[in-house]
Amino acid sequence: MPLFSDRSSAEKYAHNYEEYCQLLKQAGLTLPSDRTEIVDVPNRPAVFYILQDQLPPDRFCHKLVHSLSSNEVEQMIERVAAEISKVWIFNESNKPSRKLAIDGQLSNWVFTGEVSDGDIYYIDTSTPLYRKNGTEQLDPELFLRSAPLFLRWIIRWLFLQDVMNRYYDPRLVYIDLVANLYKEQRSDLVQLAVEIVNRSLSGEIKPLSVEEVEKYYKEDKFIWMLFLVFRRMDRWIKTKLLRQRYEFILPGKIKR
Repeated sequence: MPLFSDRSSAEKYAHNYEEYCQLLKQAGLTLPSDRTEIVDVPNRPAVFYILQDQLPPDRFCHKLVHSLSSNEVEQMIERVAAEISKVWIFNESNKPSRKLAIDGQLSNWVFTGEVSDGDIYYIDTSTPLYRKNGTEQLDPELFLRSAPLFLRWIIRWLFLQDVMNRYYDPRLVYIDLVANLYKEQRSDLVQLAVEIVNRSLSGEIKPLSVEEVEKYYKEDKFIWMLFLVFRRMDRWIKTKLLRQRYEFILPGKIKR
């Protein structure tokens, strides 16, 4: 989550978060129950926390790809693709006044019942990406708060607009979903997932191919691994050399 210079900035973000969640529900997605809190300690950044109902850890889709049968995996991917399509239907019905973005990767979806007919929840609501009459409601500079200071200019120049736009693009969202199977060590499912997604695409969207999904994953993997290396370097400089507090918790070793 981004850090905020003052409470009013965090409250604005909280408002955007609430509106984004309501729009996702209007689109037909099911979200876990939640509440929010702002922690504002003197002489420290304000922090916005989201508290969601805990869902069964073993029912997250990135876990299910390792435990379900082939037929169940196919049903799971079909249902995730169908949920994502609700966002594009909403956008088409509400343009130009409202447009939603979504991050469709497997770890953002949870089944609380059977994949064939159980409830499916979308949990990644913490980044409220949506537009009103073409205007982005989220301040793009918030994406840079967690980046090392010495990298912000190049991220702003080369990557920021791409990151802001990719989650509005149906084709890129589906490519990202399928590419996630490489990260989850299930490359054997990529061909099946490409076929499932292609069946769900409208005629206006070019079908996916295994080759471009693999290329996308390799590029994305390189960028995020490099970014994490620089963040760890930044943490070392701040904590060891400058004796300052580092405000973020970085992930441990990520298997890809």
